[in-house]
Amino acid sequence: MGKTAFLFPGQGAQYCGMGKDFFQTYDTAKKVYVQAGEATGMDVAQLCFTENEDLNITEYTQIAMLATEVAILKVLEEKGLKADCAAGLSLGEYGALAAGGVMDLPQLFWLIRQRGIYMQEAYPVGGAMSAVLGLDADVIGEICEKTEGIVSIANDNCPGQIVITGEEKAVEAAGAKLLEAGAKRCVPLKVSGPFHSKLLAGAGEKLAADLQDVRVRNPQIPYVCNVDAVYVTECEPIKSLLSRQVSGTVRWRESMALLLADGVDTFVEIGPGKTLAGFLKKMNREARVFSVGTVEDMERLMQAL
Repeated sequence: MGKTAFLFPGQGAQYCGMGKDFFQTYDTAKKVYVQAGEATGMDVAQLCFTENEDLNITEYTQIAMLATEVAILKVLEEKGLKADCAAGLSLGEYGALAAGGVMDLPQLFWLIRQRGIYMQEAYPVGGAMSAVLGLDADVIGEICEKTEGIVSIANDNCPGQIVITGEEKAVEAAGAKLLEAGAKRCVPLKVSGPFHSKLLAGAGEKLAADLQDVRVRNPQIPYVCNVDAVYVTECEPIKSLLSRQVSGTVRWRESMALLLADGVDTFVEIGPGKTLAGFLKKMNREARVFSVGTVEDMERLMQAL
């Protein structure tokens, strides 16, 4: 039998009501939302479960997503489900840290709240992101480099889907060139900033300062970091990796290729949506992929395993 990996999604998968059935059904999940609220001075449960506009604003999205991911994770662990390794896309990397027991949860929740604030404030207007479909990463990277202004690859998600980020005019100009070069589509994303671009370097520096006061431990299970797409097995590089991640490219396709090459054949996406499952199926149709965003999803997973 092969290995199992826990995967944690990033921004964009959130929806009002996410995690509510776990909160109502399991005290373990409820405790996580309470911890997240105490660590950040917010009513995180209300943010996740009631209709509001804040849920789609970065500084609130990130804590809401992480609390939900960790709540589901803790219930799965309580049920006896274990992983050999983990990975998370962008803010989802903090879910992977939780799976590895790298930080105490109150510190982890406080840190993601700070990350969200810094990213929201770093470049409030004039930034953009677009999903480029049907073109190789090498071609996209080369065109971005030749485009005037600041534009680069934010996410290398899977074959045929790359996200570019940067100054609005530069992203638009690069998009036009990419269509000429053979891209099927360039889809502007509804985001509040040019995430994972060097325009957010200042946010990464602020996060680095906060990280100095945070205690990290060696991961109990290895996780794949976004910026280098390699396993992290010791605590020493973690703070640097997290600060670099804010403005660095998320190398998700390479991260999944690493897990597949290492013998992972069962993937459990923990959190709202099925985005990561979709990426994986484009890379390997044989892999067993489960998405757990509801109690019903979890029950199907436990039955299958």
